Amino acid sequence: MLLETETGPVEAFYGLPAEVRFCERCVISNQRPSSVVEFHNRPGQPKPTIVFDDQGVCSACRYAEKKASIDWREREQQLLDLCQRHRSRGGAYDCIVPGSGGKDSSFTAHILENKYGMNPLTVTWAPHAYTEVGWHNFQSWIGSGLDNILVSPNSRVHRLLTRLAFLNLAHPFQPFIIGQKLVAPRLSALYGIPLIFYGENQAEYGNSIEENDRPTMSPSFYQDDPDPERLVLSGVPMAWLEREHGISRNDLNPYLPVDGNRLKALGTEVHYLGYYLKWDPQECYYYAAEHTGFIPNDQRTEGSYSRYSSIDDKIDPLHYYTTLIKFGIGRATYDAAQEIRTGKITREEGMALVRRYDTEFPARYFPEMLEYMGISQDTFRTVIDKARSPHLWKKEEGEWRLRHQVQ
Repeated sequence: MLLETETGPVEAFYGLPAEVRFCERCVISNQRPSSVVEFHNRPGQPKPTIVFDDQGVCSACRYAEKKASIDWREREQQLLDLCQRHRSRGGAYDCIVPGSGGKDSSFTAHILENKYGMNPLTVTWAPHAYTEVGWHNFQSWIGSGLDNILVSPNSRVHRLLTRLAFLNLAHPFQPFIIGQKLVAPRLSALYGIPLIFYGENQAEYGNSIEENDRPTMSPSFYQDDPDPERLVLSGVPMAWLEREHGISRNDLNPYLPVDGNRLKALGTEVHYLGYYLKWDPQECYYYAAEHTGFIPNDQRTEGSYSRYSSIDDKIDPLHYYTTLIKFGIGRATYDAAQEIRTGKITREEGMALVRRYDTEFPARYFPEMLEYMGISQDTFRTVIDKARSPHLWKKEEGEWRLRHQVQ
């Protein structure tokens, strides 16, 4: 797609809409991809973005309105019925809760155990590099009375995949997200625990509203369970990884599809707790702080004003910086948009926060993350500048600037 500018037409990368629009209610733009992982498996593959209606209001804001009319007592009764069907009578684990010990997973696991009488097994896909506060919150989460399995992938393989994902896709978080999404279904198959609980559905933030009309999602992360031999990871075929780096299929097990027949036979179900309980990220923070010892960071997250989101992994700020580069949407936009929808701040306040923080460079852990990926600053800048979509960015007096800002 092409955008007409003063100097002529410019291309829109990644299948994004050439015309940039901002929601009339919050601060999100129509450049938000509906699924970050699927969007980047192959560079340039068009994918649908967040939906705007005829009044210029995004689907996430419309769903926030819809939540006001939902009968949450009836939804909670559905949760009680679900838990009753799966509740263990002999001490066995009766559900799996994947998470890091952040505010959302802390809320989910603790309330399932202490209010609804479940016996959850929590499972954590290890961050690239724990922050001090992230490790504290993880330990406090377990210390609140929860069993946990910490799954730490082969560091040599994970570093390589992270490096390749950045070089090929400007998406250093892709291998982590894939492993994170697969770890709970994999343990479901391994331990015979058919019930998995996540926190909120991404439809809370802009995916199709219809996704929130059902409480479940497929336990298969990959569409149509592709043949692993034809799988593309970090922008390269699995056969290339084996040929060029000696990475075998066994090495890649944490990133490969879980046996769908096994999950089907077990009856694995993945449920969103946010379908049954009215979800509010800030209220999850208050709950986690009171019940699991969760603490915010000692300083705000780079690229935003928040101190309690995305604080466990040192690569998180870099990940959100790459979303800014590719989509013109940084961490402050995501944070402000959801706080506008929950009534915590006004749109005017949100716009001011976005303008102040969205384009901030993530300097705090930058040298450490370059070392982790094994790349130089020059290589980093080359990849970042190549990833900038021309319809979003322009260079003026040697500085890159966004063509469009929320107003």
